[in-house]
Amino acid sequence: MPSLRLGNIAPDFEAETTAGPIKFHEWIGDSWAILFSHPGDFTPVCTTELGEVARRADDFAKRNVKLIGISANGLKDHNKWVEDINDFGASYGPTNVQFPIARIAIADEDRKISTLYDMLDEQDATNRDAKGLPFTIRTVFVVDPKKVIRLTIAYPASTGRNFDEILRVVDSLQLGDKHRITTPVNWNKGDDVIVHPSVGNDEAKVLFPEVTFHKQPYLRTTPLKVSE
Repeated sequence: MPSLRLGNIAPDFEAETTAGPIKFHEWIGDSWAILFSHPGDFTPVCTTELGEVARRADDFAKRNVKLIGISANGLKDHNKWVEDINDFGASYGPTNVQFPIARIAIADEDRKISTLYDMLDEQDATNRDAKGLPFTIRTVFVVDPKKVIRLTIAYPASTGRNFDEILRVVDSLQLGDKHRITTPVNWNKGDDVIVHPSVGNDEAKVLFPEVTFHKQPYLRTTPLKVSE
């Protein structure tokens, strides 16, 4: 099966989750979605990640982003693990938060969805279950409201994700969809942006009155005022 690429429609699927059965596309609705896999329940790196997702719940919500996790575990383990995540978050997180995202976690014991999305670990020989079957790696898919895959990132099982970076890319994608811009290296929301190459110089002056034309004729930057 060919790998999923940016611009592909995210495959639809039906799944049992901690919130009940879902159809993925129907669950996304008119929102953005982040589908992210973790190697297994009751594992240390994953516990810190999901505690951070809970802490940042408002940051995702204000961007109209839904999150849904997946691992090769069953619902019973998912629901039990929530207690550990909440305990860790309350003890070590900047705020005392509960983990609402854990109520939206996919049970994928048979690995059908993990296989569909090419999430299984083919590198780390220790990332296996008792039968020797591979667990998932730390894959991230950002899917837009049209169900198009806009970002993929794959982390090894040993490395926790950077959710600041994931949010940064979501900001870039959403602004790029609304305005005719791209974002430069190390950009963060509020920084100057790049005028999209499809915009001519005369039009750029109209759309972006504060545009700066650089020595390189293909590089035009501008402030972009956006509401939080």
